Amino acid sequence: MNTLWVIANIILLLLLIGLLFYMQKKHLSFSKRVFSALGLGIVLGLYIHLVFGTDSNVTKHSIEWFDIVGSGYISFLKMIVMPLVFISIVSAFTKLKLTSNLGKISALVIGILIGTTAIAAAIGIVTSLGFNLEGIELEAGEAESERNTQLEQTVGDVEDMTIPQQIISLFPQNPFMELTGARPTSTIAVVIFAAIIGIAYLGVRRKEPEHGEFFAKIIETIYTIVMRMVTLILRLTPYGVLALMAKVTATSDYSAIVKLGKFVVASYVAIIVMFIVHMLLLLLVGKNPITYIKKVMPVLTFAFTSRSSAGTLPLNIKTQNQALGVSEGIANFAGSFGLSIGQNGCAGIYPAMLAIMVAPTAGVNPLDPVFIGTLILIVAISSFGVAGVGGGATFAALLVLSAMDLPIGIVGLLISVEPLIDMGRTALNVSGSMTAGVLTGKMTGELDEDVYNQPKQSLQI
Repeated sequence: MNTLWVIANIILLLLLIGLLFYMQKKHLSFSKRVFSALGLGIVLGLYIHLVFGTDSNVTKHSIEWFDIVGSGYISFLKMIVMPLVFISIVSAFTKLKLTSNLGKISALVIGILIGTTAIAAAIGIVTSLGFNLEGIELEAGEAESERNTQLEQTVGDVEDMTIPQQIISLFPQNPFMELTGARPTSTIAVVIFAAIIGIAYLGVRRKEPEHGEFFAKIIETIYTIVMRMVTLILRLTPYGVLALMAKVTATSDYSAIVKLGKFVVASYVAIIVMFIVHMLLLLLVGKNPITYIKKVMPVLTFAFTSRSSAGTLPLNIKTQNQALGVSEGIANFAGSFGLSIGQNGCAGIYPAMLAIMVAPTAGVNPLDPVFIGTLILIVAISSFGVAGVGGGATFAALLVLSAMDLPIGIVGLLISVEPLIDMGRTALNVSGSMTAGVLTGKMTGELDEDVYNQPKQSLQI
């Protein structure tokens, strides 16, 4: 009987996939297909959760089959992330109109990412204090204890690294190894390696223009092919969102969410406040935040569903360029740097909130201005090269708590609500990188105002 129910659930998923394919054939916009997939996924997941429960064999085996679509889609995205990061950064150099803009663009993008992460940390601190989360006591359940065991190796690695060693770990070693994502810091290593190639290209372009032009054509050709690959994979987005959302809804531990509801609510309050800060920054440079929201919503929806900033990179870059009017070079810089530097949710809000929560248990006054200032500084510094890896928020939290000499056990105790909170954090991360792109484009005069201001249009996918 269980097998029959599993087959029935698989058939139901296939029917919904067929419906989304029909919508594509009818040329419904990409945004409508993504939002439809989100809604259908929630309904399908709730049906499985309510009828079969979270831990039943029917649910487990159904989700295993659903993962062919959901996890398979994420695997395709991960496949193109490193090539896309590398070629995007190099291409950004070849597309620079003025070499003199390079330093300004890089400084603005990185400065905005780090600055907004520091603001996010401050918001996380205020939110934790406002919700009286300091000194909160959590009981480790079976799942949490298992997770703590899984974290032991990571904890040891973090505790054994000094700040200088952490900085050294960001530097590329073997570029071919880095492109495989072999190290936790491989993403930022690839960014640095690609930036070095880009700087070398600028020197060649100045001294030997014919070789520079030839190299630029090669990079443009590779970039075109990689972006074509990206387009092919992004067309699968609605199907991936459907399966991923169904899995999240069907397997979420709602009892744990209720138990830790205060922390979940506080986390989302902080995320929403930080998102409002993004809107205020856009207002400061004269851009309509409502227009921004309408155009980036499909990207944030996918980021929310997939919980993958890296997987969202292709959509991120395309939306910045096609919908927001950010030049290709700046869009590539902001999108790629945003994977590994200054992610507002994972590297900003989350570590700061945990530090405030555990501070009293270590005999530290969370209201001490020196403690708060030090915490914000360490969060900003630790955001380099951490958030772009799998489990970035966990790694960032471990780094910050270790650097502040605070207990790290809370990282494992909150694992039951991690997926729910990580959805919002990831969407905020992506919004932060896109905001950095728009702000940088505006400040350097490389933002197409007409494209930004025109009514919402569907991406060419």
